[in-house]
Amino acid sequence: MSEDQIKLKAQVQPNAKRNEILGFEDGILKVKVCAQPVKGKANRELIDFLSKILGIRKSDITIEKGETGRKKTILLERITQSQIEERLNNLES
Repeated sequence: MSEDQIKLKAQVQPNAKRNEILGFEDGILKVKVCAQPVKGKANRELIDFLSKILGIRKSDITIEKGETGRKKTILLERITQSQIEERLNNLES
């Protein structure tokens, strides 16, 4: 894994009223997505949402583990840990 690749652990709640980043809890990013967990819709919505929030291409986001579960390991490319933290902190402001 290179310097501009980050593995991110996330817990995703599908079928929410809106897409929302709840923040980190014990090193796990809590995310709500409005898509249903049917035929990969929630995963696609998660990738699209993270792409917009973090300012990276959808192709730079890969779900490595947990495609069918709520707990996921996501590989983010072309972004650093400090950039992720800065962009997520800007959401709260």
